[in-house]
Amino acid sequence: MLRFLKKQSPARIIALGFAFMIFLGSILLMLPCSVKDGVELKYIDSLYTSTSAVCVTGLVAVDAGDTFTPVGQAILAMLIQIGGLGVTAVGAGIIMAIGKKVDLKGRNLVREAMNLDAGKGIVIFIRNIFLTTLVFEVVGAVFSFAVFVQDYPPLRAAGISVFHSIAAFNNAGFDILGDFQSLIPYQNDILVNVVTCALVIFGGIGFLVIREVLDKRFRWKKFSMHAKVVLSVSAVLVIVGTVLIRLTEDISLMGAFFCSVSTRTAGFSTYSLGGFSTAGLMIVILLMLIGASPGSTGGGIKTSTFFVLLQGIKSAATNKSEKAFHYAVPKEAFRKAAVILLLALSVIFCGTVLMAVMEPHLALGDILFEVTSAFSTAGLSTGITPDLGLGGKILSILIMYIGRLGPLTVATLWYFTRGERVSFPEGNIAIG
Repeated sequence: MLRFLKKQSPARIIALGFAFMIFLGSILLMLPCSVKDGVELKYIDSLYTSTSAVCVTGLVAVDAGDTFTPVGQAILAMLIQIGGLGVTAVGAGIIMAIGKKVDLKGRNLVREAMNLDAGKGIVIFIRNIFLTTLVFEVVGAVFSFAVFVQDYPPLRAAGISVFHSIAAFNNAGFDILGDFQSLIPYQNDILVNVVTCALVIFGGIGFLVIREVLDKRFRWKKFSMHAKVVLSVSAVLVIVGTVLIRLTEDISLMGAFFCSVSTRTAGFSTYSLGGFSTAGLMIVILLMLIGASPGSTGGGIKTSTFFVLLQGIKSAATNKSEKAFHYAVPKEAFRKAAVILLLALSVIFCGTVLMAVMEPHLALGDILFEVTSAFSTAGLSTGITPDLGLGGKILSILIMYIGRLGPLTVATLWYFTRGERVSFPEGNIAIG
């Protein structure tokens, strides 16, 4: 087995790692100690839940609060944590914890998984990831406990708070409140809304940006181009999303803000999306597609990809070079961003068509929303997830898996690095 893995590319090993955790999680969630007495859990629903947790999506075929025991919920939280941090980062962290050294192969895996430019400082980066995660999740759990303890016994409130903090920081969108209600009972609670949004935002901007902001003490001028792009685009998307959702839906300003933040891969909801207008759902779909930022716990095509696409279009329209924040945008960036967008739209289109064939009784709008949510690992739904048939659930599992790995990573799984032996002269082709 080890010999087989050594011959594989980093992308393949990462893909296999996620697949292994998904199947292991599905088995653990089926154990008698994980399922509440009197509840029948089908394996496909266990597999669906495990996939959603490891891919930090949040789509649920069965309610986590009504289905799983505290042991099952702890396993679910563990799967979310591993999925959010990344299988490779967790594996490297365990190796370091037992006093072993992370070899070159392990460093390359982490670099590939976290979208790092170089392998330098990987060990320090892994330590920072675990420390950052611990600090944010502990602080989030403490503040959440202050709210949940008012409605639940202290021990139960503590469990809910820890689970919620892990799910929020990892942009997973799971809850254990029961009855598929997410955070709707707390739609007017300012503390829950603020704490959840803060955890989602920090988890979504990426570990690289968090460490850079802390290391450079919030001094904007000293931030790298990547940090400036991520922070500025994230802020604009939150503000614009809040305004548009508030204009299209009859909800509070706080509800619109929460929806705008959560939509970009977190998956929590304080209002039922089944009651949203078509215009509101289209805005949510766009925000889900863009998603979080590179090296974060979230999915989507990523904020930096969206930014580079806009810069490329602007450059083509104005015949000026691509630049931002006194930096030139790398020449290959637009090409890579365009490929990612095309692959993402292809997955969503094909997934929507196949889902419509498998689930002909569902409305096209609901199917498009569900498939986009699965791909972007947003975890939001108009309420059709529990009603999906076997084929629909398997398709959704596959889409969540592709979304978590990234379409570009999946597309290159078959690729072997070989030099070009033949070159051809450039031809002419009409564009536009």
